[in-house]
Amino acid sequence: MTQPAPAEDSPGAGETDVKRTADRLRSFASSHGGSGTAVLSPMGRRGVRIVVVSADGPFADAVVPDLDVAAAVCERAGIPVGDWDRELSGRISVSTADRIRMAGTGR
Repeated sequence: MTQPAPAEDSPGAGETDVKRTADRLRSFASSHGGSGTAVLSPMGRRGVRIVVVSADGPFADAVVPDLDVAAAVCERAGIPVGDWDRELSGRISVSTADRIRMAGTGR
């Protein structure tokens, strides 16, 4: 799993931010089976989390200011947007490092 991009604190993301985030997510998907599916998850005032699940299972994410920016990032990256369904959820492979981080142990 790649590290999430820092959240944008500004009211909107510039074209450079959209391009940089799209390039990173496209590169991730390309290096993990060539494709992926994005899920957009609103997080309130914090923004929107884009989770990209690659064709071979690993996932990456980024946080952007709003749904419009998230849609622009996915469109520019050529990554289709989907929903959490059984097929997509079943495709995810979680590494040991991810499991430790999600457990909150900090080890």
